[in-house]
Amino acid sequence: MSNPAISFAAAMLMLGTLGIFFHEAALAPVMTVFFRCAFGAAILLAYCAYKGMLKRSNVSMKNLGLALGSGILMCVNWVMFFEAIARIGISVTTIVYHVQPFLVLIFGSLLLKERVGANNIGWVGVGFAGLVLACGLRTDVALSSTYLIGIACTLGAAVAYAGVTLTTRAIRGMPPHLTALTHCLTGTVLTAGFFSMPAGGIGVNQWGWLAGLGLIPTALAYVMVYGATPRMNTAVIAVLTFLYPAAAVVLDVAVYGHALGAMQLAGFALIASATLGVNLQWQFFPSLKGA
Repeated sequence: MSNPAISFAAAMLMLGTLGIFFHEAALAPVMTVFFRCAFGAAILLAYCAYKGMLKRSNVSMKNLGLALGSGILMCVNWVMFFEAIARIGISVTTIVYHVQPFLVLIFGSLLLKERVGANNIGWVGVGFAGLVLACGLRTDVALSSTYLIGIACTLGAAVAYAGVTLTTRAIRGMPPHLTALTHCLTGTVLTAGFFSMPAGGIGVNQWGWLAGLGLIPTALAYVMVYGATPRMNTAVIAVLTFLYPAAAVVLDVAVYGHALGAMQLAGFALIASATLGVNLQWQFFPSLKGA
């Protein structure tokens, strides 16, 4: 697409379909990730070859090591994300997962000694208050172990993806499409050891959903995001990114009838506001200019 904002928005809407593809494929999370990675790798390999990216000059040993390391984290992220959806549903998983930008700030400060200003600390606090609401945590209601495990898996996925973000940030001179290809190839190898064909086999419809998972919210979405972001400003990216969780919530209601409660929607609003505050550098403490 010639308009990068439209291309990026379309990619976010594609990512919002992840939970639908997972549910309809009806396989165990780790098996679903295997096929997502395998189909995604095949499509990205063809794309990279077509674009002439498969050149030795594009892949240094340092970049390859970083891409493989972030690929391991990405695989963990995908498996835990689907494990969470299987337990607590698409909407809650997707909303809670979007605290990961705050984890990037925290880990960047602790591990890389990056400066986090007072305003960002304030927005992180708002984001985690939203997390509490989105999780549905209340002192007067006991949550099931399945639900709590699902929340833990979601946060584990967010931690892993924060690691992916920090690791890939250090990659220089390697086309991001090759990084995504490396992630899919790494995920295919890692999950192959858990491959176990279901007793009844995989039906034709399931194959369609698995292939679609590798194509639409994986290979195609990544190609569109990486093609659009260099031509977009931070403000537009920050706003359009929320099409992903919004689409996931709407589809969850439309397809499965799973509606969020008022408290969880309020949590989503706080997380969204805090993320925009960080990305757009809004003043949380107006008296602290530049903080």
